[in-house]
Amino acid sequence: MSRITAPMFNALIRTHHITSRKKVANLKKAAGKYEVYALLRSGGCPGIMYCEGLEDGVNNWVASVQRLRYKDFHLVTRPGPLQQEQEDKPKAAYRDVPVGLFEVETVKGFSDVMSKRGVLQWWKRGMGYVKED
Repeated sequence: MSRITAPMFNALIRTHHITSRKKVANLKKAAGKYEVYALLRSGGCPGIMYCEGLEDGVNNWVASVQRLRYKDFHLVTRPGPLQQEQEDKPKAAYRDVPVGLFEVETVKGFSDVMSKRGVLQWWKRGMGYVKED
């Protein structure tokens, strides 16, 4: 697994569900090709996808997801500059990002990863769990 260090962007996608292993394999391949970190909540409803990496990589990975024509596809947070929420974490604009696709089975598990990555409040706003400031 390679790592990248440069200005980071991220995006959030919500779908009805993520169950097709063939589509997940395509997303894994795209994550490697575009050198992004991708996280999926798969196996049921709702399907959640998070992507982080360089601007072009995030844009290309999101386009790959769109081409797979997921049911009820929503790009809830368009690709944009990553903003770190916790001051004790490394500066978000430049941080190591593991390249590849990772999966969790629960929304709680997804939330835990978002917290560890320092984007929990951003994720909650994108998912509609909290109102905009």
